[in-house]
Amino acid sequence: MPSKSTDALFQLIKSLEKSEKRNLKLFAGRNSGAETLKSMQLFNALDKLPEYDEKMLLKKVPAVSKQQLSNTKALLYKQILGSLRIIREDMNVDMQLREMMDSARILYNKGLYLQTLKILDKMKELARCYHQLTYLQQALFFEKKIEGLYITRSIQNRADELAREADAVTETVNNINTLSNLALQLYSWYIQNGHARNENDIKTVRLFFEKSLPKNAAQLQGFYEKQYYYQSYAWYAFIKLDFLMFYRYTQKWVDTFETNPQMIALETTMYIKGVHNLMSAHFDLMNRDKLAATIKQFKHFVQTKLVQDNNNNRITGYVYLYTAVINLHFLEGTFNKGLKMVPYLEEMLVEHGLYLDRHKVMVFYYKIACLYFGSGDNKKAIDYLNRIINQKDDLRTDLQCYSRLLHLIAHYELGNFDLLEYLIKSVYRYMAKMENLSKVEEEMFRFLRNAFKFNAKTIRPEFEKLLTKLKRYQHNRLEARAFAYLDVISWLESKLYGINVQDVIRKKYLRASRSTKRGCIKRHFRT
Repeated sequence: MPSKSTDALFQLIKSLEKSEKRNLKLFAGRNSGAETLKSMQLFNALDKLPEYDEKMLLKKVPAVSKQQLSNTKALLYKQILGSLRIIREDMNVDMQLREMMDSARILYNKGLYLQTLKILDKMKELARCYHQLTYLQQALFFEKKIEGLYITRSIQNRADELAREADAVTETVNNINTLSNLALQLYSWYIQNGHARNENDIKTVRLFFEKSLPKNAAQLQGFYEKQYYYQSYAWYAFIKLDFLMFYRYTQKWVDTFETNPQMIALETTMYIKGVHNLMSAHFDLMNRDKLAATIKQFKHFVQTKLVQDNNNNRITGYVYLYTAVINLHFLEGTFNKGLKMVPYLEEMLVEHGLYLDRHKVMVFYYKIACLYFGSGDNKKAIDYLNRIINQKDDLRTDLQCYSRLLHLIAHYELGNFDLLEYLIKSVYRYMAKMENLSKVEEEMFRFLRNAFKFNAKTIRPEFEKLLTKLKRYQHNRLEARAFAYLDVISWLESKLYGINVQDVIRKKYLRASRSTKRGCIKRHFRT
């Protein structure tokens, strides 16, 4: 996994664009004091360092002593945020609303109550337009304070109107809080455990979901209420491997943004996450055409100014775009074509290592390993799987388990039988400890324990027996998890046909495409 510097100032400086660095120097130039001069010398030195090194930094900036370094860094950090606020405030609704509240407070302190109320009216209008209810609450609270202390524009029933409006906003905020808590807790469960492992997992998650979901949730109409309602259902469905339900609610997630286009600019990352989950749903349902169409639309969106001008949106957008493209290669059986992306992906993981969380990196490693495995390059697959196994991470125990199982199969393909005997025991203990063993995995372990005892002639019937057994589990909901992470069926068929896994999948894809086309032609003539 890419190494990450823990120095906050260094991370902030490395995230700056050229225009932002230029603006910082203009911003700092307003004050020509000695401390500002030192802070800019520190900035120039940090900007040139490839990695944070305090000893090297002090050598490059002799004007700053070791005792002064902490205070100078704090000043520079504050200056950078101040300069960014100036150039970004017109692009951010949150900043505009905060500025309005600051202006209202200044006017209030001057005793200009009517002007204060006018600013608050504008603030409420903007807050309602973008569903920013916490700012709306602040404006209403301030307005009630003024109306309660001074004779201003009070009209008949104004107090009742303010009270009703404040109560309605508070109720909506409470609903959003409850639903966002539920969505976050379900997502956290998935990040920790992955898909449900057994009936007990499904029961536990279902009881938690039903207990936490507000009774009137389906009737709620606010943007954020609907967003978190759909997200909660999406994560609930994904955990229990109900991919059709997952698709329906991720589509609703995205549709809510499409019907409120002004919110895409405000909640861009949430929209990107929704499209990512929608593409994942198409992949899980093996709907190649819809996945390809959504990728095309998303690629266009990622190239827009809205995404490109924001470091967080740009990186997140590209991570999800390339994840979806890899998934498309999996569906089409074009693994070798997908491998052409690997050098760029490696470069991206290094360049943006500061901004990528461990989970995203782990998923990339697993998908790259699957590309190599499917193309027949088992050594490279093992290299990437080792990056996951050697992390000793506490995230996605399911993905770690399947990394170890694929690791076993890759060693089997390479004929590393001496190592395989030790690894089987180790991996079996690991998966049993994680309570991660399904019937499919039990059959796989049983086969691998004995596989190296057979020769080239006697192994074929064993492959056929295992294939027959595993096909019985293909439509079992709890066993679907194994096939979602590892296409064991295609691997066994590749052994029987004497070809790579990608060739098996490619033949299935082409056969399905021809069948779909014939179906379309028949429907055309019938109509």
